[in-house]
Formats: sequence, structure tokens, C-alpha cells
Amino acid sequence: MAHTRNTKNTKNTGYRRTGTSMRRTLRREAPSTIGLLADERDFAAMRRYRTFTFDDHTVYLQQVEGLLKTLAAQGMHTTVALFDPEEYAEFCAESGLAADAPASRSRFTAEIAATGATVAYTGQRIDDLIPLLVSRAVRQATWEYATTRLADLGECADCGQDIGRAAFDRASHLLMRTLETAGPGTHHLVCSTPTENEQLFAVLHTERGTTGPALLDSGEGAEFVTVLAVGIALESHAGLVLRTSSPGTPDRVHGWRLTRGSLVPLTAGEVFSAYCTDADTGDPVAPESGVEYCAGFDIGADEPEEHR
Repeated sequence: MAHTRNTKNTKNTGYRRTGTSMRRTLRREAPSTIGLLADERDFAAMRRYRTFTFDDHTVYLQQVEGLLKTLAAQGMHTTVALFDPEEYAEFCAESGLAADAPASRSRFTAEIAATGATVAYTGQRIDDLIPLLVSRAVRQATWEYATTRLADLGECADCGQDIGRAAFDRASHLLMRTLETAGPGTHHLVCSTPTENEQLFAVLHTERGTTGPALLDSGEGAEFVTVLAVGIALESHAGLVLRTSSPGTPDRVHGWRLTRGSLVPLTAGEVFSAYCTDADTGDPVAPESGVEYCAGFDIGADEPEEHR
């Protein structure tokens, strides 16, 4: 009898171990997402919920970082998404969920992971991860706003052409011509486009060797072209700055203003003034050492077609 009981226990134990092992294997293959409250104001907004038990933002960030390290040590892929309390409250109201519940926060985190900006955790310090996550969220919001603006413009009353599509095609042409004319090197481009509601910015990093086209991230390229297209469609006072780095030479900065669908070169003095002025305060900023502020060059782009 004792032997029989031991056999049963052994079988049961083996079954439990096998089941546990299988679940652990599946757990490692199930990705995780953490919704992060990046700043103290958002953190404070969540403290009104009874089930949100943290009361110190610094401690909260330390605990998040600890959790990320633990998940990574277990071999799990983890992404971090920006948790916005206002959007969370709206999500709960629209979905009929109780906002003061961990399950609701989990569902919202899954939602923003599918549609919002995320950053994969690869061992970064939390202080390095937060600026990257915020920057990615700003980029996505800018792209969504710019895309909506282009889509809402409709068709040209004279020619019937879709204004947003035409502006996007024109912006793509201007970007390609700029990169082709800039030559080899590491290129950093910034486009600034004012609208009636806000100033839109887009940044693009590219590499180009002595042969072949420039290499660029398709997502960054689409965002950059979209912001430039808004300036073309709205005929706003958009501007473009190009900084080129090459081994053994000083960095070169060039600039253009957008005028009726064309990039018009700035003078060296205008480039210096634009690059060495604080965009928020208008105060002068000291020029960087080892940087040459140069006039914009002719990018050789065809003149845009007139649709008015």
C-alpha cells in the first residue's frame, strides 16, 4: 500500500512539474507590456484611485525598473507604453469599465500597446528609457495630427486633385532631391512647420556612402515627409535644416525656407541666426565649435505644378 501510494505521488508530482514547466515555457513566449506613468503630474492623477497603491513617484519608477529587469532575466520580451490618465478615464467611460480597477488598467495598457507609442526594453536605465518613450509618443502624435490635416483638405476646386496627396508627393520629391544633392555623409534633417494650433517638428537621420542612395528609416521618413507636406499644403512658413557630418571635416549646417512648394536656400547669415536662436525664448544661443554654418544649396528640384 505504501509503495502504491508513493507511485501515485510520484506520478502526480511528475504531472505537476510537467504542467508547471509547460506554463513557464509559455509564459516566456508571451510578451509583456508595462504602462508607465512618466511624469509626476500623471502619477498624481492616478493616486485618486483607491486600487493604485503607490504614493511616491520615485519609488514607483524604481519598482518599474526592477520589474523590467526581472522580466528580462526570465527571457521575456517586454515593451513599455506611455500611460495617460486622461485617456485612461475616457477609455473606461467609453468601454463601460470601472476605472478604479487593476483589470481596467491592464486592458487600457493592452490597448495603447496595440495603437500607441512603445519602446522595447533592452536593459536601458529608466532615466534613459523615459525620454525615449516621450519622444516616440510626441512623434506619433505629430504624425497623426499632420496626417489628419492633410486628409481634411479635400480636393482642389480648380483641378480636382487631392490636395493632401499632391502635397505629400511634392514633399517626397523635395526630400529625395535634398538627400541626393547633399552627397555622402551622416545627415540629420529637421523640418519645422507652423500651423494655427501648434508648431510641428520632424527629425530624420540618414546615412549615405560614396555610392548608392541614402539609407533611412521608413517610419521616420514618412513622418518627415508628412510634416513637410502640411507646410506645402497650407503654404506656411516652414523651414528645413540639414546638418552633415563626415570623417575628418567640420559639421556643415545648411538651411532652406519653404516658399510655394519650393525649398529656397537661406544665406549663411540666416542659417547662423536660425540655428543659434532659442526657438522658445528667441534668445541667442552660442554657436557650436567645429561647426560651419553654410548657405543652403540648390537641390535641383523641379518647380511644382500650379493647381490654382
